[in-house]
Amino acid sequence: MLFHKKEYADNSIEYIIVGLGNPGRQYENTRHNAGFIALDYIAEELGVKVNRIKFKSTVGEARIGGMRCLLMKPSTFMNLSGQAVTEAMRFYKIPPERVIVLSDDISLDVGVIRIRRKGSDGGQKGLQNIIYLSGSDRFPRVKIGIGKKPHPDYELKDWVLSRFTDKDQKLIAERLPDVKGAVEWIVRGDIDKAMNLYN
Repeated sequence: MLFHKKEYADNSIEYIIVGLGNPGRQYENTRHNAGFIALDYIAEELGVKVNRIKFKSTVGEARIGGMRCLLMKPSTFMNLSGQAVTEAMRFYKIPPERVIVLSDDISLDVGVIRIRRKGSDGGQKGLQNIIYLSGSDRFPRVKIGIGKKPHPDYELKDWVLSRFTDKDQKLIAERLPDVKGAVEWIVRGDIDKAMNLYN
């Protein structure tokens, strides 16, 4: 078994909050980096720097809802996100239920948020890799809508790696406080409240 139950001490990480995306300036502000954008917003609001290199990621630590949380942005590129996430899970002995993943979702209109307690990857390669390597889909996720392909012939890869328009960027920015609010409620152990408020 990959994970074991543990007592959560004050000096140990109690939750992992992961923003999914691709590292590098060429990917900044692309649709696939909605998770990075959300994590950066949360870190900035909490006054936290996500700049230490650990677990194949850049990481920082924050107190959210009285819990000590690791904020992480995997440096593995999207499709291998699970390598970074499971490394941190093993180190801190964190079960999947205490890993919150922020990711983009092409099935949702731009700026729409969907909070899920668990479930399939929905075709999102980062989620797929986390599920595969952790052996569990029982982690909460906050999905951020980035919009469907503009037409059926459009290559999916080209769409998710395209940059947000100014209008779409504004729609995403307007919902970032809600993403932060959802994370806070989930960390407090009330994902139902998060769903009721923000779904």
